[in-house]
Amino acid sequence: MAAKRAELQAKNTQGAKRRLKTRRRREARHHTHVNHKIAKTVVAEAQRTGRGISIEDLGGIRERVRLHAPQRARLHSWAFAQLGGYLAYKAKRAGIALVMVDPAYTSQTCQECGYVDRKNRPNQATFICRACGVVASHADIAAARVIASRGPAAWAAVNRAQPSASGPRRCGPNRSRPGVGRRNRKTRTTEEPRDTNPVLQNPVS
Repeated sequence: MAAKRAELQAKNTQGAKRRLKTRRRREARHHTHVNHKIAKTVVAEAQRTGRGISIEDLGGIRERVRLHAPQRARLHSWAFAQLGGYLAYKAKRAGIALVMVDPAYTSQTCQECGYVDRKNRPNQATFICRACGVVASHADIAAARVIASRGPAAWAAVNRAQPSASGPRRCGPNRSRPGVGRRNRKTRTTEEPRDTNPVLQNPVS
């Protein structure tokens, strides 16, 4: 897909430009269709299980993720902001609590003991905790479970916020790792904080 797009861009003829424009429209329709299906499935599962939703804050994902060229091209073309918007809209319409969690160190954090070390993830697919020895079925699944585990604290923080502090918020780890110059971020939610909102339990990620 990316190679064909590059080929059309290199030709720079009127015919190539028309084909490129048609291709972009087709890709945009595909992204919209898939993002709607993903959001619908996630919200339906949250409704079925009576849970809330905690998702990774997708802002800056293109800069954070390191992949080989083919995967990187596919990642950079995906409409992540659109997916987040669909999830927020559908969750709010269904009355499902949703928070966006800061993804800092989620791929390096053990889901069992909480130990954080970049060596826990020796490659893209493998996660082995160097502290407790737990082995995850896949590193991405381990990271998703860490994001889910941060959901209740994130939602509780939103409910403790001042009533005037409306708008989306983010939540990251409670403490920064020693020696790492990365600041924690605030919690983000799609709903205004209200005292009547229940604390998020057993989030779906």
